[in-house]
Amino acid sequence: MLNFKGKFVIIYMYERKINVKKKKLIAFLLVASLMLTGCGSVATLKNGEEVIAKLNGKSITAEDLFDELKLQGGASVLTNMIDEFIVNKEIKTDDDAKSYAEAQLNSYKQSYESYGQDFKAALKSAGYDGEDDFKDALITEYKKQMVTENYVKDELTDSEIEKYYNDNIFGDIEARHILISPNTDDDMSDEEKEEAEDKAKKEAEDIIKKLDKGEKFADLAKEYSDDEGTASKGGKLTVTHGAVVEEFWDGVNDLKDGEYSKEPVKSEYGYHIIYRIKQKEKPSLEDSRDEVIDDLVQEKISSDTTLQTKALVALRKKYDLEISDDKLKKSYDDLVSASLTTSSN
Repeated sequence: MLNFKGKFVIIYMYERKINVKKKKLIAFLLVASLMLTGCGSVATLKNGEEVIAKLNGKSITAEDLFDELKLQGGASVLTNMIDEFIVNKEIKTDDDAKSYAEAQLNSYKQSYESYGQDFKAALKSAGYDGEDDFKDALITEYKKQMVTENYVKDELTDSEIEKYYNDNIFGDIEARHILISPNTDDDMSDEEKEEAEDKAKKEAEDIIKKLDKGEKFADLAKEYSDDEGTASKGGKLTVTHGAVVEEFWDGVNDLKDGEYSKEPVKSEYGYHIIYRIKQKEKPSLEDSRDEVIDDLVQEKISSDTTLQTKALVALRKKYDLEISDDKLKKSYDDLVSASLTTSSN
């Protein structure tokens, strides 16, 4: 079974393949029209329409074919052409874009190769001429991400920024901790795992009792902690919001300076006993504004998958997009509406 990235590239390539097939179909049919009408001689009806195919009782004109193609993916092909032009105008192909494409390409190659699949064959099947063609598509996707982020930044309000700052920005906390990890493995039964959990919790509770009797936190951390990175330092560490599991942050943030946990704090790593030394001063909004904006943008994009569609629609309006063909305009409107509806579900 492919991992997430493997699944993504298959979906991505499949969607690209559909678009490429549509383009190839149009080109093929245009060539076929010449062949069907006799080595380049063009048959026409009385109203001037070019006939591209005939059979008993039926003539198919170029206009008939074009109308049908408009309904079968024409709006999608047109939109891709428009968006590629726009994002290339908005975002330069700089080293960041190239590095992103190269890293993504290598990641996808590794995903395929790890499952013994032929990446070159997959690219060809998806309609790409090779790795350079695929990287060009990845660069375009990168630029779409950038214009989406810029769109979200422009939509942010000062009140949103200030609220996020108040709720999510904290000064780092100097602390110590003792970690007691349950001794479990995948081969254990549920009952055995539960027993190991209970044993770890009981050990953590016993350590808290030792602290209550006046034993030094640093000495107990060196003796009992399963955190190899901090045990030799008496459990000392600097705790940054967002860089530790939520349970640990809540545990240390709820303490006052000089206090330790009266109950073990459970996380995915086991049971923690936490001692809070002191908290550094919270950085100012001015100093942390860029961080706040970046976090807010990523939070909004993660929670609202319609934002890229909204960003691209806004850019098309900025570039004064007009679709003069009524059928194609309806198909385009339906495509945008479907994208927004599908993304929001």
